[in-house]
Amino acid sequence: MHVQDWLDGIPPVAVYLMVGLVVGVESLGIPLPGEIVLMTAALLSSQGHANPWLVGISAIIGAVGGDSIGYSIGHRGGKPLLERLGRRFPKHFSPGHIATAERSFQRWGVWAVFFGRFVALLRIFAGPLAGVLRMPYPRFLLANALGGIVWAGGITAIIYYVGVVAEPWLKRFGYVGLGIAVLFGVASLVFVKRRAAKAQAELEAAAEREIAVAPAVD
Repeated sequence: MHVQDWLDGIPPVAVYLMVGLVVGVESLGIPLPGEIVLMTAALLSSQGHANPWLVGISAIIGAVGGDSIGYSIGHRGGKPLLERLGRRFPKHFSPGHIATAERSFQRWGVWAVFFGRFVALLRIFAGPLAGVLRMPYPRFLLANALGGIVWAGGITAIIYYVGVVAEPWLKRFGYVGLGIAVLFGVASLVFVKRRAAKAQAELEAAAEREIAVAPAVD
């Protein structure tokens, strides 16, 4: 079966539900490729397989709703929640990653929620961590909603118009353009992972210094 025939068989409602679900679960605090799924759906909409407005709206609903649920869970669970998530998802909720996110919140405050929507790893932390740190919910909701609208609307619009312009090229060479979109999302994840690895190394070094000093103190 030709790729185009397979894509034509995907119901638009399935695209909207998938976007909302994956983005929502990722925002809830579960590591999923929300940005990649949104880019894929936006590219599909540029080829007439879905409505770009509904793709963007689905992503916004998923982002705002998922972050709000994550905030509630973090507010109730506190620090022990992050520890449990660290045991379950050590690659994403390691002490280094959490330290990076906490520093972002300490430095930027509510703006960390807004700008965190644009960085792969911070999207996972924003909701739960804001709840753990007891950020006032009205402020969180405002930054969360604005970030979700700009992020989802911006990505959908950009990928949609790129897909429209590149439609002849896409039809000729297949969905190589999707690979470019995927690389963009992966690049942002790699950047944050490097920052988190640096923070992890600093935490380990600090812990070693404390252990070395402890006998002298006693």
